Amino acid sequence: MTPIKRFTKAKRKRKEKLIMKRLITLTLAVVMVFSMMTCFTSCGEKSDWEKIEEQGFFYCGITVYAPMNYFDDEGNLVGFDTEFAQAVAKELGVEAKFQVISWPNKYLELNSGSIDLIWNGFTYGDEDGVSRTEYVDFTYSYLENRQCLVTRANRLEELNTADALKGKKGVAEGGSSGEGVAIDLAGDEKLITTFTSQASALMELVAGNADFAVIDYQMANAMVGKGDYKDLSINKAVEPESEVYAIGCRKGSDLTAKINEAIKKLSENGTLAELAEKYGLTNDLISDIGSK
Repeated sequence: MTPIKRFTKAKRKRKEKLIMKRLITLTLAVVMVFSMMTCFTSCGEKSDWEKIEEQGFFYCGITVYAPMNYFDDEGNLVGFDTEFAQAVAKELGVEAKFQVISWPNKYLELNSGSIDLIWNGFTYGDEDGVSRTEYVDFTYSYLENRQCLVTRANRLEELNTADALKGKKGVAEGGSSGEGVAIDLAGDEKLITTFTSQASALMELVAGNADFAVIDYQMANAMVGKGDYKDLSINKAVEPESEVYAIGCRKGSDLTAKINEAIKKLSENGTLAELAEKYGLTNDLISDIGSK
C-alpha cells in the first residue's frame, strides 16, 4: 500500500471517529435536555386543582341531551348535570364552564387538557372490553341508570324479544355503554352504526335507517315519544343491567378528591335531592353517596 493510500485511510478513520464522537455528544445533550424538561415538568408544573384554582374555572366535557345537559327554550344550558356541576364549582369557589365534545373523543379531550372533567351521564363499565377505570379516575357515583332499547312504536309487537333483534340494524352513541349493548343485541358489530351523540342516533331511528337504538334510560324517559321523537317508544323486550353515573377525572388528578368533597356536602345538605326532584330523577338518586 502506498503512503498516499495509508494516509487517506487513516484520515478517513479519524473523520469517522470524530463524527461518532459528535453523535455521542449530541445524544448525551439531547438526553440531558429531555431529563431537564422532565424534571421541570414533574417538579414545577401545577397540579390540576392548582391550575383550576388559579384560573377560577374548570371545563366539563358534555354532549347535549335531556335531562342531563340541554338547552331550554331561551337557549340557556340547563339539566341535572349542568346544575350539579355549577353547584360543585360554587362549593369549590370557582366557575363551571361547558364544552360540547364528540363523545368518542372524550379521553383525548380530557388528556389533552381541552376539558378537565367528563361530566355528562358518564357511567362506570367497560368500553371495547376495557374497564373505563383504566382511562379515568371516577368520583363518587351519584345516579343510577341503565341502557334502554328504543324502537319505532309501530314495531313494538314485531321486535318483542331478544331473538327478534338478532340480525337487525342498530344505532348508538360511539364509545358509549349503549354501543356494547347494541352489538350484543344485533349479534354482529357490522350491523351497528355509531354517532357522536345519542340524539343523532335517535334521529337515525326516526328517519327509518335503523331497526333499534340503545341509549341511556334517563334520556329515553325524558325525550322518547315527544317532539321529534313522537313516533318512537321505549321497548321493554330487553332490560340491560343497571349502571351508575359518575364524573371522570384525569388519572392521578388531585381534582378527584376536591370534587368528591363537594359532592358529599351537596348530598348531605339536600342540594342534590332538590335537583333530582326538579329533573324527575328522585328515584334514581343514590342516597348514600360516598359510602361505597
